[in-house]
Amino acid sequence: MDGHQTQPQFSYQGSDYPQSQHADSSDYSNQPSYQPEDDGGYKFSPQPVNEQPTGSVEPVYGTGVPVAPSLAPVPPTSSTTNVGATVYTGLSGNELYCLNLVGYNPGNLVVGNSVYALGFIGSFTSGVRTTIGGEIQQFTNMIAGGRKLSLQRLEQELSQLGGNGASGVTSELVFHPGNIEFLSIGSTIYRQDSQPTTAITSSADGQEFYCQVDAGYMPVKFVFGNVAYSIGIGRNILGELKELVKGEIKQYSNVFNITRNLALQRIIQEAKTCGANSVIGIRTTILPIGSNGVQEMIMIGTASYNSNPQVASLAASVGGVLTSDLTAEETWNVTSLGYVPLKLILGTSVYSIGVAGGIKAALRGYFKGEIGALTQMIYGAREESLKKVQQQAEEVGADKVLGIKTYIYQLGGDVIEFLAIGTAVKRISGVRSRSDQIPPQAIIRDKTTFINTADMDYSTTLNKSSVEYQDHKNVV
Repeated sequence: MDGHQTQPQFSYQGSDYPQSQHADSSDYSNQPSYQPEDDGGYKFSPQPVNEQPTGSVEPVYGTGVPVAPSLAPVPPTSSTTNVGATVYTGLSGNELYCLNLVGYNPGNLVVGNSVYALGFIGSFTSGVRTTIGGEIQQFTNMIAGGRKLSLQRLEQELSQLGGNGASGVTSELVFHPGNIEFLSIGSTIYRQDSQPTTAITSSADGQEFYCQVDAGYMPVKFVFGNVAYSIGIGRNILGELKELVKGEIKQYSNVFNITRNLALQRIIQEAKTCGANSVIGIRTTILPIGSNGVQEMIMIGTASYNSNPQVASLAASVGGVLTSDLTAEETWNVTSLGYVPLKLILGTSVYSIGVAGGIKAALRGYFKGEIGALTQMIYGAREESLKKVQQQAEEVGADKVLGIKTYIYQLGGDVIEFLAIGTAVKRISGVRSRSDQIPPQAIIRDKTTFINTADMDYSTTLNKSSVEYQDHKNVV
């Protein structure tokens, strides 16, 4: 091998990187490796790959992080397959431009679905007894099975088309009368150099795909982690805790912290399975399922591989996979400043807001002005959630926690959950983006040109944040 290390095909090193037909494609012709300099930093230089990966699993840069065996790829005929034929794609003009910069051509839409009867779903929740706020594992497995089935069928279509990947893959729930459909949609992409590779799938759209690749995170596979749990806990808590007073209910804070983190653990495990060392652009959505007080928390993202040995080592220090809910654009920005995302952090606290102390009565009466006790308690609840975020950040040695967001969920019976979420990052020498600037086409948001004002939207797309989804519902 002449001293060169074999890299997985999705690492995009040397000749394996797609050759762009764009006028400025010379900047993207090779994935740079990172060579040490005298000052302790790293400089870019192309690194050829002299051997294709085999089916064996080997560590990356001696970190112990496994690389998934390379599957026998389905070679596309070439990117000229669609010459003379009409391409039907979900990619916008801006996405088309950005994908061209990193050496991809568009292909047709690919779709996978699976339909379940809502009555069948209801049978899982009837008679289920579980820890308050804890996971309903049968329900989690059933929903995960429907999602995976639709994704597998999308991948089958992708294989039939001979695509090198699918961009903008979604996972949606569409509620039909009496049924629920698990739906996955994406757009096929072809390498412009016609190199046969293991097909990739990515939740990133074309613009995000560009930002992610330019920041050094090569997409590998669309991944998700989910957990289903009961939120109809208010009355149960009141029945179990006869002496309930206002303030944090620590035993239920602990239960919800464990439950929330199950989704994160599962998306990490999926990333490990496909040989990735990071999950970029995680989006978290909480969805009601049925009418039995059951909700699903799901995280989706793109399992990715960063070939920088500094990043690979950092991933090993946090369990093998970096996780981040920063957007692809934010990921590019922090990378250009030398930061690496370490871990998506969650902190949750469950509080009672007024069973004792007369607060509940004050809220229902004609009391005017600030309710001081309630103000202080809600402030304290947020602070408690943020303390948990701070503690987790210190445990992984983070320099900063970016993009912290706080949410409040009503659990019934005057019980509220406070949730804080953000991404811990660390600054590392030698980490940088490939380009000095992002092209405008990568950050321009596409305008909506079809507006439906009829309230007939039964679908839930997981490529929107819960806030965006709620805003969308409010508009509609």
